[in-house]
This record gives sequence, C-alpha cells and structure tokens, in this order.
Amino acid sequence: MVSLFVIPARDVPMAVILRRGPSRWYHVIEWDTANDRFVHGAWIKGRIYENSCDVSPDGTLLLTSILQGSRGGTAFTHAWTAVSRVPWLQALILWPQGTTYGGGGRFRTNREVMLRPIWCKPTLKTHPDFPLQGIRVVEGTAPYPLPRNDVPGADWCGRDFLGNILSTRGGQLFRRREGVDELIADFTDLQPDPQPAPEWAGAPLIAMSK
Repeated sequence: MVSLFVIPARDVPMAVILRRGPSRWYHVIEWDTANDRFVHGAWIKGRIYENSCDVSPDGTLLLTSILQGSRGGTAFTHAWTAVSRVPWLQALILWPQGTTYGGGGRFRTNREVMLRPIWCKPTLKTHPDFPLQGIRVVEGTAPYPLPRNDVPGADWCGRDFLGNILSTRGGQLFRRREGVDELIADFTDLQPDPQPAPEWAGAPLIAMSK
C-alpha cells in the first residue's frame, strides 16, 4: 500500500513529499509547487514518523524522526532525529534517541529548531560525526499538526503556498481547482532505487542566518 504525506514550506512555493511503500520503504521527493516540478531524492528502508517531521521555511532543510532497526547497536541507536538537505536524508546534525517515544520537532526559523520536549534534555548529545553546527536548538513547543478535513477520505490534506487545497490518495497527488480535485502526479508505481546522496547534500552547515 502506497501513501503520500506532504510537508509544505512556510515561506516559499515548495514542499517535501514523503512517499511510503512498498512495505517499509520511504522515498523523499522535492516538489516545486509553483511549476509542479519534482526532484527525487533519498530512499530508506525503515520508518519515518511523518507528523514529527518538518521542512525549513525556505524549503532547503528537512527535520526527520526515523526508526531503523538495522542501526540498533550502533552510535545512531535504532531511532534518531536528524537535519538534512532536501530531498536527501544525509545527516548534517543527528540526535540518537534510543527510543521511538518523542523525536522530531519543528523549524521556528530557517536555522532554529524546536525539538520534542519529551526527550529534549540538556544531557542529550548529538552523534559525534554529526555535531550541532549551523543550527540553533531553541525552547518552544513543537506540536503535532492538526488534521484537516477539506477533502473527506483523503490520506493527507493541506494547503500550498498560495492557499490551494492539496490532497493525496494512495500514490496520487491532487490540487483543487474550482471545486474539482485535479491529478497533479501519480507516484504509485515507483520502486525503491536507493542512490548515494550527492556531495553537496553532506556539506556542513556553517551560516547561522535565519
């Protein structure tokens, strides 16, 4: 069963699509919502907790909460929160959690994140290979987004940068125009094709501009 979850950027016409399926595979897709252009990025076999993820207001960074059992026993632990460049999952900053309780968070600005207060404690440290740099962790509440019901029966529903109603059913993505939900893209038949992230995706974050 394939499903799509969309995370629109706050300040630009851009969104991240998290495609789930087949089985435990996830795929990250960058979506230019102004021109309906798509860039396919990372594939990962694990569990991404969609509601705990966020994209920076400028659409360049992705905050994810991930469970991957194959990492158990490593410095990652089996569950972690990370910041990466869209549309990849190459970690720039990574917090090993060791639990699926909590995790993830929200961007307050392009370089400030609010992590889940359940587990965000002063003693929590980043992975030694993915230290906290270029991002500031700030205090604040990072709530789960409220569900929308603009399109009854949709797997996911929200709005783009211009306020248009978006929705997903299975692997299909729709935009409502004049009361009609028009098909924008169909990702149903994609098959896992994991590729290494490009070099630029792993470049360290240095600037602290907001």
